[in-house]
Amino acid sequence: MDLLTFEKENQDRIQAVENSFSTAGRPLSKPGRFLMGEGRLMKQGRRKPQPKDFYLFNDLLVYGSIILNGRWHKNQKIIPLEDIQLEDMEDGVTMTNQWLLRTPSKSFFVSASSFKEKQAWMNHIEECRLNLLRENRRQPGLVFASSWIPDQATYKCMRCLGGFTGTKRRHHCRSCGFVVCNTCSKQRAVISHIHPTKKLRVCRLCYINNEKEEGGVPRPRGNSICQKSSEEDSDNDEEGVKGEQSFTQSNWLDSRLGTWGRRSSCDFPTAMHPDEPLTT
Repeated sequence: MDLLTFEKENQDRIQAVENSFSTAGRPLSKPGRFLMGEGRLMKQGRRKPQPKDFYLFNDLLVYGSIILNGRWHKNQKIIPLEDIQLEDMEDGVTMTNQWLLRTPSKSFFVSASSFKEKQAWMNHIEECRLNLLRENRRQPGLVFASSWIPDQATYKCMRCLGGFTGTKRRHHCRSCGFVVCNTCSKQRAVISHIHPTKKLRVCRLCYINNEKEEGGVPRPRGNSICQKSSEEDSDNDEEGVKGEQSFTQSNWLDSRLGTWGRRSSCDFPTAMHPDEPLTT
């Protein structure tokens, strides 16, 4: 395939992804950006796993909730590859072929349809990430958010051990990810790698530890103990359309030929440059 044809097809594919999020999504087209792979995976939400469509670019990982079997998407999430850290995980109770995807603002478990698909996604993401760091001299992320423990993993508060009821609801500490009750998580604190200014819900122990690290005495400051905040327990990732297919087989770009297809996890995407010639 010649370079002009490849660039046109790549641009059309990126534009199709961008259009699927409608005007609510951020623009994705950019010179030198290539769509490397796409597929449907399961993402662990706070209550249950949900199918999400994932798109791997040479510099970003994008995913979103599915509408009309993937023709449309919502809740677009964009993660720079330099901010990603992957950790292989054993099969869990609700998800198999899973791994942990860490980012500074949010960390979560992702599951593929098979071990082969899992390896393909992990290898392709890591290969693109390393290429990006090497060629653009970017620095990898060093601080990552804790993954949230799913609601169904515990029937009692992980701090006071009191049982949850219809009125004693589950909440998540944004610092440690534990499932806690409201009494044990009244404090609010700024967690800079999640949000630079917003005070987020934290459990009592994380609040005390944070105060100790700052060299102060644990005490309420300003709005550190407050009513329900704007971030309170909202999780748009839980939204989904019933009946959507959990997985689809992933498609990967063969950067040497400039073609798309369903390939094995052994064929990694190589670095792409706007002026790099394509072989036929």
